[in-house]
Order: sequence, then C-alpha cells, then structure tokens
Amino acid sequence: MIEIKTPEEIELMRHAGRITADALIAVRDAATVGTRLDELDEVAAGVIAAAGAEPLFLHYQPGSASTPYPGVSCISVNDAVVHGIPGRHALAAGDLVSVDCGARIHGWSGDAAISFTVGEHPDPEVARSDRALIATTRAALDAGIAAARPGAKLGDIAHAIGRVARDAGYGLMENHGGHGIGREMHEAPHVPNEGRPGRGVRLQPGLVLALEPMLITGGTDAYDEDPDGWTLRTADGTRAAHIEHTVAITEQGPEVLTLPSAPGSAGRAPAVAPGMARG
Repeated sequence: MIEIKTPEEIELMRHAGRITADALIAVRDAATVGTRLDELDEVAAGVIAAAGAEPLFLHYQPGSASTPYPGVSCISVNDAVVHGIPGRHALAAGDLVSVDCGARIHGWSGDAAISFTVGEHPDPEVARSDRALIATTRAALDAGIAAARPGAKLGDIAHAIGRVARDAGYGLMENHGGHGIGREMHEAPHVPNEGRPGRGVRLQPGLVLALEPMLITGGTDAYDEDPDGWTLRTADGTRAAHIEHTVAITEQGPEVLTLPSAPGSAGRAPAVAPGMARG
C-alpha cells in the first residue's frame, strides 16, 4: 500500500533528512587518503547520535539478506556499486567512493547517498572518467526530481533518469532503483531507474520517494554479490556512482528533504545541495 504523508509528517521527514545530509557531509569531509572505511562509519554514527536520531541501516535485514546489515552507512569503493560494508579497508588516492546513509527520528526516515573521489587518481584518464560519471549520475537524479511533479506518472521519473544515463553510454544497475519512504526505509512504490513515460502510479501531493540512480561506467547493467552477502559490484569490474535524495511530491512540485542543516538550506533546492557533491 502506498502511504500519503501529511504536510506535518513531511516536516518530520525533513528533520530526518537534514540529519542524514549532515552525516554524509561529515563522512565526505573526513574521507582522506589512508582513512579506513570503519572510521568513516564512526563519523556517520556520531552525527546521527548527536542529533538524537537512530541509524536507519544498522541491523536492517530485508528478506533477501542472510544477515543483518552491520554498519551505520554503506560505503562502496570503485567497482562496488551499493551496500559496501565499511570494514578496515583504507582509502587510496583516486578512489571513487559512494556513501549511502539514513536516519530516523520521531518515527520518520531520511535516506540519501553521495559519490565523490578521494585525492587525485594517478591516471588522468581515470580521474576524468570519474568526474564525468559522477556528474552524469547527478544529472540523472536532477532529471528524475524535475519529473516528480503532481499529476505525472512514476514512469516519467524512471524515463527521465534512464534517458540521461543511457544517452551518456552508462549502465544502470539491473533490477535496482528508488523506493517509497516514510516510517520505514523501504515502502511502496518501487521506483525503476528506467521505464516508459506516462506509465505507472500517478504522483500526488504527499507521496515521498527516495530517488537513486546507480550508474556503471562500462555500460553493463549486470552485477555480482560479494561473499559478505551485501556488497554488490559491477560484473565487468568498471567503476560506479550512486547519488540519492529523499523527495516529497507537493502541490508546488518536487521538494528535496535530504538537504544539510546549513542556514538557508531549507525548502526547494537543486538535486544536489551546495556542499554535498565533490569530485
């Protein structure tokens, strides 16, 4: 069942979204050459705890997972697309990092992800490719958000995201996309990252969606799962990026809820708020 949120509930989700965005910014700023992924996870945990919220990902276990998720954030490096477990791996110069994080406060959730590079890759061509990949993933998210208007269809969002990715020659992670969000991290409806316009659920004010394009450099959609049961990697070993925002459908249009708590950041804004993108 698709749940429609009241304006008051959306405000509570905005609170969770700000905490999520602040955690992501803190992780990005702490990500330097030699920093371990588990140290970055501790940074995210600290921001969420200091805000009086609870981590959305920790101990999460969908039906498809054999074990609960062990981290506060998902940190995926280079060919890892999503769900990377933050272990003792230390970042190297030029690593492409995608961080996915969520927080819940007063019973309502926020979910977002960013991608960035650490330092400069020694191969200028790889560095250029990473910048283009991140920029296109951001553009795909921007397009999806712009399509999330009342009266439009879910397929319009899917088509907008997919068109940007495919036109640039990138793959889209097979069978993965965005989702409804509210009291739970994953709610109906599923939001494909590719589809036909004019199809699917009609968007109405109060619907809140997490939109999250996951683009793959090599153009393949295929992926493999690590033995840890969580980390998903590109099947061809090429690099990937993942950027996500929680977005509310309002009478006035789409509204991004996962913006940082910096002064003046509230309200409608571009898909990637100032300070949330790097690389």
